[in-house]
Amino acid sequence: MSVEIRPVRRTDVPAVVAMVHELAEYERAPQECHLTEAQLDAALFGERPALFGHVAVLDGQQVGMALWFLNFSTWRGVHGVYLEDLYVRPSARGAGVGRALLATLAAVCAERGYERLDWWVLHWNPAREFYHSIEAAAMDEWVPYRLTGPALQTLAAQAPAADAEDLESSLRGDAG
Repeated sequence: MSVEIRPVRRTDVPAVVAMVHELAEYERAPQECHLTEAQLDAALFGERPALFGHVAVLDGQQVGMALWFLNFSTWRGVHGVYLEDLYVRPSARGAGVGRALLATLAAVCAERGYERLDWWVLHWNPAREFYHSIEAAAMDEWVPYRLTGPALQTLAAQAPAADAEDLESSLRGDAG
């Protein structure tokens, strides 16, 4: 049986949300996952989507997904793809679904002239062996940082008013 990889459709949203929650469970953080179908639908199919996705279909069932967005390398001067989530349901693991999803994203990069496909993976995740087998390089010298919750709100409150307005304007796409 061959796996079909295609862009996420609106009818796939419930299955993709379920897989995101399954991924959170797998990553031992189900309490941190609050994604709803309405949120994912808006992110993927809103007026100016900034999130993209693919699903893997095997025997008529969605068995895997990849959610991604564009990043930009100032050093290379081109966009890349940041893979936010890659998940393959346990019943489909070992069938080439993960490889097919990553190959599809690599093809998106190649077709569009993007030079990088980036993602993070937990140190304990056994999928790291697979990533090494496709010659993905661990970026161990980089340390991820994140602001969230009260710390994010505290720093946001310190932004100069004009800069915040410019930021909002640029997010709407009407800066110029």
